[in-house]
Amino acid sequence: MSDILSGLNKFQKEAVIYQGTPLLILAGAGSGKTRVLTHRAAYFVEQKLASPSEVLLLTFTNKAAGEMKERMSKLLPKLNAGSPANTAELWAGTFHSFGCRVLRIHGKNIGLSSDFVIYDSDDQENLLRSVLSGMGLTVKEFKPTSLLYFIESAKNSFQSPNQVQLEAKGFWEVTAAKIYAKYQSQLLKNMALDFNDLLFKTVELFQQYPQVIEKYWQKYHYILVDEYQDTNELQYLLTKLLAAKYQQITAVGDASQSIYGWRGANYKNLSSFSLDFPNTKIINLEENYRSTKNILSAANSVISKNTSHPVLNLFTKKNSPAKIKIFEADSEIAEADYISEKIKELHTSLHFAYKDIAVLYRMNAQSRAIEESFLRNTIPYVLIGGLRFYDRAEIKDIIAMLRIALNSKDALSAARVEKTLGKRRKIIFDQHLDNLNLKKLSSLQILESLVVNSGYLSKYNPQEEDDLKKIENIKELKSVAATYPKLSDFLENIALVQQEYSLQEKNKKKENREGVRLMTLHSSKGLEFEAVFLVGFEEGILPHSRSMLTETEIEEERRLCYVGITRAKELLFITYASRRLFFGKSSLNEASRFLYDIPRELVEYDSFSEITRDFRSPRRFSKSDSSTNLIYDPDIY
Repeated sequence: MSDILSGLNKFQKEAVIYQGTPLLILAGAGSGKTRVLTHRAAYFVEQKLASPSEVLLLTFTNKAAGEMKERMSKLLPKLNAGSPANTAELWAGTFHSFGCRVLRIHGKNIGLSSDFVIYDSDDQENLLRSVLSGMGLTVKEFKPTSLLYFIESAKNSFQSPNQVQLEAKGFWEVTAAKIYAKYQSQLLKNMALDFNDLLFKTVELFQQYPQVIEKYWQKYHYILVDEYQDTNELQYLLTKLLAAKYQQITAVGDASQSIYGWRGANYKNLSSFSLDFPNTKIINLEENYRSTKNILSAANSVISKNTSHPVLNLFTKKNSPAKIKIFEADSEIAEADYISEKIKELHTSLHFAYKDIAVLYRMNAQSRAIEESFLRNTIPYVLIGGLRFYDRAEIKDIIAMLRIALNSKDALSAARVEKTLGKRRKIIFDQHLDNLNLKKLSSLQILESLVVNSGYLSKYNPQEEDDLKKIENIKELKSVAATYPKLSDFLENIALVQQEYSLQEKNKKKENREGVRLMTLHSSKGLEFEAVFLVGFEEGILPHSRSMLTETEIEEERRLCYVGITRAKELLFITYASRRLFFGKSSLNEASRFLYDIPRELVEYDSFSEITRDFRSPRRFSKSDSSTNLIYDPDIY
């Protein structure tokens, strides 16, 4: 018992030992929620309230589940007169792995074979192509990726094909609903489930067969759910069903860290918890063990502007005189070089390990300028959750088009373009290229003309998150093209950067241990670093331009900003550019509204000495470089 409660504060102890009614733990950033959840599960076992096999711990990642099980095994080294606690019997895993386990055993009740296969995204796309062909439809009319997004949204909302068909409006939606029905029918015929079915079918099974859910009520006496603010409708329903009879449920969450609304997560599930379980006990964990007072005060000031959800008032005993550094750059190149200089200073003078430093940005496309600066300044880095800019498939596709424009005998690039566009479109592409006067056009004009007239952009739907990221990356390539008006210079610069990639690839193992972490704000959730750089702190970037139409969207962007700030333990740097060459256009930018939410006394403006740039450094943007008389759709390109 002493080991389980050792080192916990008053509220953490209360959360660990509370018994009787449902428990909702509102745990702020850095407040030790994982520790509390793990110690609570261990407490149930140690006090003989439950055996390990009677505890069900639902998480969002296998990594989180594995860490909790490992912690429990250390907390419970010996039980029952010296015999080791069998924590292997504890079931800790993701919602989807739990659903898969249930369906393997009981799926026959709803017509599923225990040997069902699970289709990945490629399998799903191939199945949809087959369905479209059978219905006499083409992938041009109904893109498989758009249909998958439609079907996934329906399943996450627990809507069957019949329900979707009843509610569908407009030609595309009505047809997509019919495709959903055919797709689902074909899945079952193939004895297959997709990822979302693992939850959909489990909820369906529990609702239709009371004797099955009864078995799980008897099996799992205590249910613990991590990151409850990130649950979607299906996960929410599954949790309610599992806890419906005995209500021995513990949920941990923080509405202020709900940043996945675009994929169906609903922070309102936290508010609904007390309505679903009327006798709920609520315990707030508000002491932050991660960040300094200045960093935490800044985070509190930003998130306090949100009004649609409860906001915890975090505090810390961790003092530091270091203020938050703000840097206003005159361009994205100056911003990246400032970051490089400061990181070198942190590493050489203050002895920060590179791996303890993170650069966080709103969009993947922002990594390009930072990567190039790091390469020029020999700073090792690791991209978390993504590929280096010039390694991304869509960028390689466009580079192949440009290489053909420069050298018509480049067979490798021609083969890539044909594979990407298809034979018919490749012929159209070649004809268009023959009609271009390449000597009179800038790199940017050639790029825009080839991308638009090849029909390449039809591959992507800007309404889908993953496709939008690819479109943003292509737009960012325009920034490089605008910097190098001559096509040969443009491609030469890219080749030099790719050569630097190759050199770093040779030291990949060392780099993975030591490199600065580069990632999006979304990818940073759950992580912490000694020093954090929040970059591109501008209107249109953070908050994102497509998230500024409603207060709901702005609030999610503010939560994203809050998550970014609270990743920092000791030092926080915030940067923005007064003029940015972004997506191929130069623009004057306002600093993010979130910057003005931070009290003046917490920040100080910083400067840096101009770094001497070598021959690989991009030249300054010239206004004339961006001019173009080519027509393209600014909404998607």
